[in-house]
Amino acid sequence: MSGFLLSIAAGILPMLLYAWFLYYLDRYEKEPFLLLLSMFSWGALIAAGAAFLINSFTSLGIYFITQNQLASQIATSMLVAPLVEETLKGSAILLVYLLFKPEFDSPLDGIVYGGIAGLGFAASENAWYIHQFGYQQTGLRGIFEIAFVRVILVGWQHPFYTAFTGLGLALSRQSKQEFWRWSLPFLGWSFAVAFHTLHNLFASLSSSTPGMVLNLAWDWTGYLGLLVLILLLIKREQKWMKEYLAPVRDEGLIHPAQYQIACSAWRQGFALLEGIFQGNARYVKRFYQACGDLMHKLRQNGNRPGDSAAYNYINQLKTEIEWLGEKI
Repeated sequence: MSGFLLSIAAGILPMLLYAWFLYYLDRYEKEPFLLLLSMFSWGALIAAGAAFLINSFTSLGIYFITQNQLASQIATSMLVAPLVEETLKGSAILLVYLLFKPEFDSPLDGIVYGGIAGLGFAASENAWYIHQFGYQQTGLRGIFEIAFVRVILVGWQHPFYTAFTGLGLALSRQSKQEFWRWSLPFLGWSFAVAFHTLHNLFASLSSSTPGMVLNLAWDWTGYLGLLVLILLLIKREQKWMKEYLAPVRDEGLIHPAQYQIACSAWRQGFALLEGIFQGNARYVKRFYQACGDLMHKLRQNGNRPGDSAAYNYINQLKTEIEWLGEKI
């Protein structure tokens, strides 16, 4: 029992830490915690559970037809698993896109939702791999060996793939052309499936040490490339904060010092720390979150003028920001 629980902990806890890291990177307008928890849970329970059943039954079907174990494994790994898993993980992002549109404001949001869903999936898959191929084979040593591979070497693979699905949906929402609004989600999902397929292909061919090194180099080039994209998106959101909150500052709703803090992720962190010592941290946190919400709503309203619901929500945010500003 201790080995089973240790396998679960080794598979899940690091993915929760990775999820916190993604949450932290979303600096100017964080997504609701309960919604992100639902995304992680969907990936860990619904997507992972359904994928295990579909992949297993499909593999048995292919083996029944071909009577060839190798053919069954290759077909499942290259053709079935990427399609099934990226569709199941991506369906969680699609639900957020359809049911919680006010919380789907930017490309960074899409990456965060996709990454969190992928990390939930990875948590369950890692726990199974660590127990089956680690603890069951060589005991505690096997746990550490497989955990090193699944968590350190390829721990970001599932969030990396599914981030493309989220990015496609986010870009679709921003697009003004009907063609791109319909095609971008499919393109994002296609990139997720393609990268997933390529990883599985390279992994099956990397039986030698040079092959493993090349496979890891390919994977980590993608992970680091996505991180660079995230940092660029954060920088763009900072630019938006400066642009769209400047008129609000000029109206007197935000003090100039608060405006400077709102436009700096680092200053927000120090302001929150100061708020903890002063006992008003919840007001500080909500104030700068509301500033981020307002920035996105002003930007979206500029792209789609005449939206009365958005106009009313903008006024509500301004009223809330003015009230919170007096509390901090």
